[in-house]
Amino acid sequence: MGGEDARLRAVVSLAQAMAATHTPRESWRAAAHGAREALGGNFAALSVWERDLGRLRVLVNDGERAAGEEEFPEDETYPVHQFPEITEFLHERWAGGGEPNAWVETAVEPPGGEAGYCHERVTALRRRGRGCCVVAPIVLHGRAWGELYVARPVAMAVFDAADADFATVLASVAAAGIAQTERLEEVRRLAFTDPLTGLANRRAVDMRLDEAVERHRTEGAVVSLVVCDLNGLKRVNDTQGHAVGDRLLERFGSVLSLCGAMLPGALAARLGGDEFCLLSVGPSADEVVAVGEQLCLRAGELELGEGVACGVASTGDPIGEVRSARRLFRLADAAQYRAKAARAVKPVVAGRDGGVLRLADTPPPAPHDRRRFRGRG
Repeated sequence: MGGEDARLRAVVSLAQAMAATHTPRESWRAAAHGAREALGGNFAALSVWERDLGRLRVLVNDGERAAGEEEFPEDETYPVHQFPEITEFLHERWAGGGEPNAWVETAVEPPGGEAGYCHERVTALRRRGRGCCVVAPIVLHGRAWGELYVARPVAMAVFDAADADFATVLASVAAAGIAQTERLEEVRRLAFTDPLTGLANRRAVDMRLDEAVERHRTEGAVVSLVVCDLNGLKRVNDTQGHAVGDRLLERFGSVLSLCGAMLPGALAARLGGDEFCLLSVGPSADEVVAVGEQLCLRAGELELGEGVACGVASTGDPIGEVRSARRLFRLADAAQYRAKAARAVKPVVAGRDGGVLRLADTPPPAPHDRRRFRGRG
């Protein structure tokens, strides 16, 4: 009874840990760590089956890692033909009406072989100094999603059938938690993504910019904002239709994403209508301006549209104290306003163009302009 109570508590603990996660990485770590603790292993890993690439990709390694193993590996993958049980053994069990149960393997090959036995996995156990492992399939939406793997060193007792049954239960709990996190991630993606271009939306920019300005205030990080207005969208909509206008927006979104990739960690976003931006934290003002120049150049080469008006504001330039995201946005918007008015083919930069600071502080009345300086006072 004591053992059953302990395992019940372990299941509840894992469920609570999974429910408390907010990101995929947190859920992966919670699944591996909770299973390792519950099964008394010294190492655990969670892998996902990438069907399109025909491989198992390790998402997290928890516990006593062997040489070369990282907690969150970038490229630890294994061809599924080396571990065929996920595509063959498990499938046959399910097709025959069985459940996707866990199984145990040891560093000693079983006599005559057994269902689910995998020579590659045994070889891996030996290579890493492990004596045995229990492998439990993770099933999401009725399909094999990946594997939960827990190992013990040679000196510890070998997992038994009861451990395998328990691992099956733990994998089911982990699967429920992973599914919940994936749903939250999808909701988050929809909430912070522009549906037409796939870029971030205004809500995402506002959140990231507030965080960035706080980093500037506390750490001195350089924060830069590039605000762009896509020229000629109305003409395209009026003469060729909104479907073609949408194609122009999508095409420019791709150009913005490409240019944003030149700035490590930059956020590319569509603010709404024909207005876009890049948010950069870390790179110098000169680096951001250079990317803005590339953006203007590439936008001018698009088949549709009439280029882009681009304004830049960076805390790396002499723009005065920036205490709020609103102030930086206002400066970038003013720079963009001047770029559009002058039909500039390169970015106008706050602090390098003498009129931008004055314009930001005393914006011109323009009732005909549908968006200039809206809500950014």
